[in-house]
Amino acid sequence: MRLLVVNPNTSAAVTARLRERVAAVAGAGIDVQAVTAPFGARYIADEASYAVACHAALVAYAEQVAALGAPDAVLLGCFGDPGVAALREVSRRPVVGLAEAAMREAARHGRFAIVTGGAAWGPMLRRLARGLGLDAALVGVHTVAPTAAELAADPRAAIDLLGQACRRAAVGADAVILGGAGLTGMTDPIAAADPAIGVPLIDSVAAGARELLAGSPAFLPATEPATTADDWVALATALQRLMPEASLQ
Repeated sequence: MRLLVVNPNTSAAVTARLRERVAAVAGAGIDVQAVTAPFGARYIADEASYAVACHAALVAYAEQVAALGAPDAVLLGCFGDPGVAALREVSRRPVVGLAEAAMREAARHGRFAIVTGGAAWGPMLRRLARGLGLDAALVGVHTVAPTAAELAADPRAAIDLLGQACRRAAVGADAVILGGAGLTGMTDPIAAADPAIGVPLIDSVAAGARELLAGSPAFLPATEPATTADDWVALATALQRLMPEASLQ
C-alpha cells in the first residue's frame, strides 16, 4: 500500500515531520511518501492562506501523480483540511484530513476540545466542526498566541504552554485534540508532564494516519464520477491532466 502525505504549506521541515510520524504509525509494509506545496504560505494561519492552500494541495498532488503515479490513499497534512473535498473528487481515492480524522476519533470518547496555535483558527475550526455535524460534541477551541510553526521551533517551551492550554481545555471534555502538523509527537510529553489533564490527548497526525489505514467510508470519494468545468485558464499542466473533460488555454 502506498500512502501519499500532502503538506499544503511550503515548509519542507513540516513535510519531513509528517512523513516520519505517519510512517511510524503505519508500520512496516506501508510505503509512505510526502510532498510539499509548490507555492503558498509557510504556515496556514488565516482565511487567505487557507484558500491558497486548497489550490496548492491540488497542484502538489497532481505533480506527484505525474512523477510517480497515483497513490492508494492520501493524507492531507494540515489541521483544517484545506482542499480535502476537492482532492477526493480529483483523485478518486480515499483522502483523510487531519482535523476531520481527529474530531471523529475524539467524538468517539464523547465531548471534545481542541488546542492549537494561531488565533484565527478558532472560528475556522468551529465552522469545520459544524460542516461535519460534530459541533454539538465540540466543547471549545483553545488557541495559543504562537503559531504551530513557532511552537515546533521551541518544543520545550511549547510543551509547557500547550500543557497549560490542554489543562484548561480538558474541563468539561472527554478528550482533547492537539491540532497541527507541526505539533505532532507532543501529546505524550505533555501528558507525562501534566497527568492532571486527566483525559486522552489526541495527536491529529496520528489520528489521520489511523483513520486512513482503517479505511473508514467517511473518507471515500463520492460514488458518482466527478464533473469538471469545461474551460480552464492557466491551470497547472499536471492538474489539468487529472481533469480530462477540461481544456487548457
